[in-house]
Amino acid sequence: MIISLIVAADEKNGIGKDNQLLCHLSADLKYFKQTTTGHHIVMGRNTFESVGKPLPNRTNIVVSRSINHIEGCVVKQNLEEAIAFAKANNEHELFITGGGSIYEQAFHLADKIYLTRIHHSFNADTFFMHFDKHDWQEIKNEFHQADEKNKYDYSFIVYQRKIVM
Repeated sequence: MIISLIVAADEKNGIGKDNQLLCHLSADLKYFKQTTTGHHIVMGRNTFESVGKPLPNRTNIVVSRSINHIEGCVVKQNLEEAIAFAKANNEHELFITGGGSIYEQAFHLADKIYLTRIHHSFNADTFFMHFDKHDWQEIKNEFHQADEKNKYDYSFIVYQRKIVM
């Protein structure tokens, strides 16, 4: 099973403030939906609460030590249980969708990173970890200019972990 992190981050790797996204990019939301639909997605409880509902056409797995039931979701006590659940259900590509703590826990397990780089800097309080690009191969990079639905320039970048022999 491929484990992928999917994240939108600004130029300083900021991903959120006050448990909310830094900005609304219509294209990023469409990209997220297109990429994750039909798959299992894993998020922390705070991220789920900021979304407010299970995302349709995906198996929503929420990691929480304090809640054991959320309508329309699978709740697991930790990331390892969430990954085991996806594997047991024959998931081909599992998507880790945040927040910051879940990304940090999953980073060493990740095979791919789907990064929407927002070409702007915000006042963030939550960050995606900096990672050594020498350990990753960039397999996609699409730059898009701001437009009427997307206030900032952005790029869709996909990294795949290099296999060390």
